Amino acid sequence: MTTPVTPVLREMRWWDIDPVLELERDLFPEDAWSRGMFWSELAHSRGPEATRRYVVAEEGGRLVGYAGLASAGELADVQTIAVARDHWGTGLGSVLLTELLRAATAFECAEVMLECRIDNIRAQKLYERFGFEAIGFRRGYYQPGNVDALVMRLTTASDSGSAAVSTSERGTEING
Repeated sequence: MTTPVTPVLREMRWWDIDPVLELERDLFPEDAWSRGMFWSELAHSRGPEATRRYVVAEEGGRLVGYAGLASAGELADVQTIAVARDHWGTGLGSVLLTELLRAATAFECAEVMLECRIDNIRAQKLYERFGFEAIGFRRGYYQPGNVDALVMRLTTASDSGSAAVSTSERGTEING
């Protein structure tokens, strides 16, 4: 029996845009990002003035996930997280989100925001496990399908000074 290959995370680069777009169109057919949107995000992801962090997950030479975060001052925004359907339930979404929260910490952000399709319960549960709380809605946010977005926020724990709080710490904050 072969040992399963664990996806490896690395920085997203311009040559990843085509495989990212394939995955994007499969997962988000109604509201997929365009090539230009990814190019624009990557243009702000390198150098001393970088305000973005984009990563891809590769397994056996195949792109199986990607994620991106934008920062502005003390606020970060999860722009996208996607995991190939055959990797759902493997924990890859958690790995990607953890990397984005590390980036938020590196950018010295006190809050991390995100929008999630109101009908994407799997993603909402992932974000809740990390301590994100629902704070509102954006009506018709996802176009052209006119689907509402749930707005969620993670606030830095006052004693840690970082948005990337460990899962066990978050668990005690949420439950106790």
